[in-house]
Amino acid sequence: MPVAASAIYFLNLRGDVLINRLYRDDVGGNMVDAFRTHIMQTKELGICPVRQIGGCSFFYMRISNVYIVIVVSSNANVSCAFKFVVEAVALFKSYFGGAFDEDAIRNNFVLIYELLDEIMDFGYPQNLSPEILKLYITQEGVRSPFSSKPADKPVPNATLQVTGAVGWRREGLAYKKNEVFLDIVESVNLLMSSKGSVLRCDVTGKVLMKCFLSGMPDLKLGLNDKIGLEKESQIKSRPTKSGKTIELDDVTFHQCVNLTRFNSEKTVSFVPPDGEFELMKYRITEGVNLPFRVLPTIKELGRTRMEVNVKVKSVFGAKMFALGVVVKVPVPKQTAKTSFQVTSGRAKYNPAIDCLVWKIRKFPGQTEPTLSAEVELISTITEKKSWTRPPIQMEFQVPMFTASGLRVRFLKVWERSGYNTVEWVRYITKAGSYEIRC
Repeated sequence: MPVAASAIYFLNLRGDVLINRLYRDDVGGNMVDAFRTHIMQTKELGICPVRQIGGCSFFYMRISNVYIVIVVSSNANVSCAFKFVVEAVALFKSYFGGAFDEDAIRNNFVLIYELLDEIMDFGYPQNLSPEILKLYITQEGVRSPFSSKPADKPVPNATLQVTGAVGWRREGLAYKKNEVFLDIVESVNLLMSSKGSVLRCDVTGKVLMKCFLSGMPDLKLGLNDKIGLEKESQIKSRPTKSGKTIELDDVTFHQCVNLTRFNSEKTVSFVPPDGEFELMKYRITEGVNLPFRVLPTIKELGRTRMEVNVKVKSVFGAKMFALGVVVKVPVPKQTAKTSFQVTSGRAKYNPAIDCLVWKIRKFPGQTEPTLSAEVELISTITEKKSWTRPPIQMEFQVPMFTASGLRVRFLKVWERSGYNTVEWVRYITKAGSYEIRC
């Protein structure tokens, strides 16, 4: 269900209406009085951004010293409403030189009314791209004297953008060296029991791109996902030799991706924006390759001593290595003294977080460094309470490794002029929530 807004109001902190726009006749012009009486004057602004008063719903958000209130009389998508507010504020800032406050609104009444007529039609959100709107709403806003942001440059040769065909890229781009950089960045989320069984494990990843390409190129990205390979083999009428395949869950794409072609052919085809952007996000829950195995042993020797032994094994290839590995082993709050023996890296006790912190700057693959520590505790007179052991936490970054097994099979660039391109692909795996109970 879209927003279907009946009205939008811009109020200052006192509740005075700075500017408003009625899109439908199903609400009265005095609806803002209900907002003042039932929300602002009762000091309930910080409780919930969505309120129902009578037969209407109020969605409101504070930006600087301005409240933006959307009034709807029917069921509406709240997330879409707040997304519209955020994008609208970004649009206003681009016209006002980076500022959005009460003074900016008072200085730009005419421009704001013109923009409100373009970005919402009969209560339904429309195009909010500053690059496109500035092509036919050329009036410049009154810039704040405190804004140091330079004015945006006009977009040349953008007839294609006005039609909405490729609104995220302008024509006429030219580079001496045409390059495409592609990064696959994954975060591993793991929760393991003290007995070594995996309680929860998944990978969240994103494909980041940086394009410096001339003209209006058409890119095609091929991954080793199971559905895409099966579709490709059906089109080619022969099996595809691809090795390991993976199943992607919860995939979301940038607006540049041709979804019609993806649904029919399961290929990621797109005309990329210029510069850096996020092409897609995904999640994987099956077949995760954990980069590390942690084997902890913690023994409580009476009331004043503990022995801690932790072995960390890197599962990835011997020619690879991890960077910035940090292992945090929790200890009781009454820890008084610690002594360490490590086969790699450095370790110390951090009383601020009640952990033994073991750091390894460069962790080669197929190795098993160990940490051995003796912990002395302060003896207390009161009855000892059982220590609830928090999980061991890890931080790391493994270049050229993906826990999901995702791989780029091909990245093709086609452009009418037929220039040569250079493609760079990089893989990075990081720790999201990597916890092992001990």
